[in-house]
Amino acid sequence: MNQEQRPQGRKAPKRYTEEFKRSVIDHWHTSGKTGPEVAREFGVNVWNLRDWKRQYGPAGAKPVDAPLPQTAEEMTREIQQLRRELARVRMQRDILKKTMGILSEE
Repeated sequence: MNQEQRPQGRKAPKRYTEEFKRSVIDHWHTSGKTGPEVAREFGVNVWNLRDWKRQYGPAGAKPVDAPLPQTAEEMTREIQQLRRELARVRMQRDILKKTMGILSEE
């Protein structure tokens, strides 16, 4: 349905990138703020935030005291997984830095 067909007074739904969703959820987990506070801060609805938390929240992260991989193949797989996770977290951090810089300009 395009804007011409949409009933008057109804807005097009906002589309958020996966990176944005992940960065908001990461911020929520690390900031210690409540869901409504984070939702207001990023201009999103609380129910979106809760859906994103289910979708992008911590997914069974390994505890630090988990047993070390026994074979070289297991070690290689874990290193690859950790590198991917590190790249994702760095990207989230950079997005948050940019977002906070934009928000603090005004």
